[in-house]
Amino acid sequence: MKFALTIMFVIKFNSNWLGTMSKLSKKSLIASTIIGAIALTASNFAAADALSNLQKAEAKTFKASVKSQNKINSIYEQTVDLLGEYRNTVDEGDVLRGYNDHVQRMVDHQQTVIASLQKQIDGVDKVKQGVVPLMYKMIETLEKFIALDIPVSIERRKERVENLRTIMGDSNVTTSEQFRLVLEAYEIEANYGTTFEAYQGELDLGDRIITADFVNMGRIALVAQSLDMKNSWVWNNDSRSWEALGDEYLKPIKEAVAMARKQLPMDLTKLPVFAAGAK
Repeated sequence: MKFALTIMFVIKFNSNWLGTMSKLSKKSLIASTIIGAIALTASNFAAADALSNLQKAEAKTFKASVKSQNKINSIYEQTVDLLGEYRNTVDEGDVLRGYNDHVQRMVDHQQTVIASLQKQIDGVDKVKQGVVPLMYKMIETLEKFIALDIPVSIERRKERVENLRTIMGDSNVTTSEQFRLVLEAYEIEANYGTTFEAYQGELDLGDRIITADFVNMGRIALVAQSLDMKNSWVWNNDSRSWEALGDEYLKPIKEAVAMARKQLPMDLTKLPVFAAGAK
């Protein structure tokens, strides 16, 4: 399209020129016209190539700009993500510092408690040094007390003392458990002063040993009766011996044994009692 317009322009120009240059031959004019057209056409091609190169350069620059912008956008997004992660890390760091401070306070308190417990443990060893000899003395005192007391359930009481001595030599029993058992034995002995009970056992009369029913009212009275209910005795703690009772005590003692065994309802009965200080 550009080529056709160029030829028309040249033709118009040459027609004016033919009016002044009549001596030139038509053939020369045509040749000049073709050369001029070719020259103009080559110039236009050169301009078109330059424009095309410019457009290509601009397109290349645009693509490079787009690529650079995409890279910038990517870097920006990465920067935003890193900033968010940094802020989260800072927040988590603050939380962890607060929690670490809390844990440290707990550790400090536990160390204080441990130190206190260790001090108490160290004191326990000293307490043991005083308690163990005390327990041996308590057992010895208990044994003497039983030997001087009225012989209520005497065999069981002596056996309990022997068990305490065995336990004191057992390394598998803790000191606290040993002390508990010693105190328990003392409590049992104390209860003998308030119990009303009947039991069957052997009665040592010196010249013979018989099986009899025993009944005691605390430590006030301890009496025995033969199984045929024909004889009865009372314990004299001053003489440490059994004394025979008259027949008037056979029925009361029989009833006392029955009441202690809950075979009869509780009621008044007559039992022999030694007056305080009597010889």
